[in-house]
Amino acid sequence: MPVTQRAIDHIKGMIADGLLQPGDRLPTERDLAAELGASRSSMREAIRALTTLGVLEARHGAGVYVTPLRPGDLLETFSVLAEISQGETLIEVLQVRRMLEPAATALAAARADDAQLRRLAGILERIGTGESEGETVAADLSFHQAIVEITGNATLVAVNDGLSSRTFNARVWHGHREAGLSARLREDHERIYQALHDRDPDAARAAATTHVMEVERWLRGHLGSSQRD
Repeated sequence: MPVTQRAIDHIKGMIADGLLQPGDRLPTERDLAAELGASRSSMREAIRALTTLGVLEARHGAGVYVTPLRPGDLLETFSVLAEISQGETLIEVLQVRRMLEPAATALAAARADDAQLRRLAGILERIGTGESEGETVAADLSFHQAIVEITGNATLVAVNDGLSSRTFNARVWHGHREAGLSARLREDHERIYQALHDRDPDAARAAATTHVMEVERWLRGHLGSSQRD
């Protein structure tokens, strides 16, 4: 195993074993290198890598510390997957969404309170009803993120955020609008909201599944026409 990878695993192991807690200051590069029998440059690379991943943070003049280890921070780099994926990989991203979103939406239907439903209703009003496509795209993302937040699962919220792409959503809405089908997407969101409002997990699961499958269907058709061109 490369020395830098061993150094990364060593620091992660210290955190996993509770030797380092969120907010703790990391031992110096010199001490860590001596403990592992590695060079300081290898340890420096390991710290840099873990900083990029959101595990560590450098504080100017104060050293390197363990971050709060929040799921949203640790999975932040994951979001690049949805933003830059193309072709079959993008379809795979949607297939993962088809596994997660219906379950999350069903759970949200069981847990949503009146205030959360009012917030969703306000977001829904901005989806597909205004002249600005950008506003619709932003509201669409906010709608689904708000639903996942209702589950109370911070890791699921972070994963969902990583699987959501403003760029891709804009393509989906633009494509449906050009084809005169934007009302179909609006209706999908209305069905999802109604199921949550009715506190009906089964209907919520079905509505979310239908929505993701509609987006996947559009993408497959879009990719097919691009290949023919």
